[in-house]
Amino acid sequence: MKLIGCIPVVASILACALVNADGAETKPIDATLLSRFEARVFTNAPGKILRYRLFKPAAYDPQTNYPLVLFLHGAAGLGDDNARQFNGGNEVPPLALTADDAQARFPSFVLAPQCPRGTSWSGFGREPSEMITSTMAALQALEREFRIDTSRIYIVGVSMGGHGVWDTVAKFPQTFAAAVPICAASELSLAPKIAPLPVWSFHGAADPLINVSNAREMVAALRKAGGNPKYTEYPGVGHDSYRNAFKEPDLLPWLFSQKRRG
Repeated sequence: MKLIGCIPVVASILACALVNADGAETKPIDATLLSRFEARVFTNAPGKILRYRLFKPAAYDPQTNYPLVLFLHGAAGLGDDNARQFNGGNEVPPLALTADDAQARFPSFVLAPQCPRGTSWSGFGREPSEMITSTMAALQALEREFRIDTSRIYIVGVSMGGHGVWDTVAKFPQTFAAAVPICAASELSLAPKIAPLPVWSFHGAADPLINVSNAREMVAALRKAGGNPKYTEYPGVGHDSYRNAFKEPDLLPWLFSQKRRG
């Protein structure tokens, strides 16, 4: 089954992921993780509300610039409680990014917005989605509030959020220093816009929801367009390849070493 390059097919993949991810919830949201993040609400100019969580470096110094990681959750995080974005496996990247040892080496902000049900991070090849438009506006507001290094803004996403990574960096190519899409659907037509950006893509070879061909073909398209993406594929691993990805010892050093040009 061909899963790349066709917007209706990508939409059906994400709908399938939503059903399966919601059914996978088996335990309460990690209370320790929630306590690390401040619950916030951003209202954009048209009056649309974005609920998000913000992690701030423990020893934040207003005289120092800090990188920021934008995390886009998968479909199990859909909701309006400003907590569920850490549900159903979506807790793995934020836990890794905010762990004491990670922050000791790479002090950074982590921005974790929440998509309401019935919405998506992706515009599916058209304009940016309403949720990403609001998220980018919230990011700009945070840049005014805190000392954020605008040359070191990174984006990470899993499943639905991984597709959001591909879509967002294509629509905002001057914003991000690096991107990490994990177990994600993709659209090959975006490759020329994304090719200059450092990318590390991860996928499980046995993923039953989003076929591994998505990652393989997108990486090939990026290389054909002149890019130099990193790609890690896990034999026998299903849709939870984010668990493997965030055990990679080189992931965070690679991510935080990237700096946007210009």
